[in-house]
Amino acid sequence: MNKKVLLFLSQGFEEYEASVFTDVIGWSRAYGTIPVDLITTGLRSRIKCTWNMVIIPELEFEKINVENFDALAIPGGFEKAGYYEDAYDEKFLNLIREFDRQSKIIASICVGALPVGKSGVLKNRKATTYDLLDGLRRKQLSDFGAIVEDEKIVIDKNIITSTGPSTGLEVAFKLLEMLTNKKNVDTVKKYMRFE
Repeated sequence: MNKKVLLFLSQGFEEYEASVFTDVIGWSRAYGTIPVDLITTGLRSRIKCTWNMVIIPELEFEKINVENFDALAIPGGFEKAGYYEDAYDEKFLNLIREFDRQSKIIASICVGALPVGKSGVLKNRKATTYDLLDGLRRKQLSDFGAIVEDEKIVIDKNIITSTGPSTGLEVAFKLLEMLTNKKNVDTVKKYMRFE
């Protein structure tokens, strides 16, 4: 049975940070040695992204069964575009807690680490997030109890966090490797022309 990734899309999420997951997982399904499926979800029936693209998620949030998924992917987004309205919603925070309780992979990009932190699952665990804006987001992550590392990507057991959009592809490939193996990632990179 194929591994499955649940991609959570908040209002105001950043399009590029979501697309790295859809592309890497999609290429694995098309050309990888181990196919992986990806399903999008969100708290709204229509989601407006940071740069105004509108997305309709595939799976209604209320119909999520965590047992059906192997990983949760969380792109970041912009506060001015309403990102934290959904990212900090208690329903989503409970979903994060459940994925972590079952030791399933949680992969976040940029400020996607903040709802993970707010959920409480990063307490006394290593993590990172966006590092500019005078360290505002890193301070928030620290206030949630995380041990903030000055690294581009931090992996603590089942949780991946990163500093910004530039890390997106690396996070998506790391997620794919954790779900499958390095050989599959190398095959996907070859077909995507990362050589």
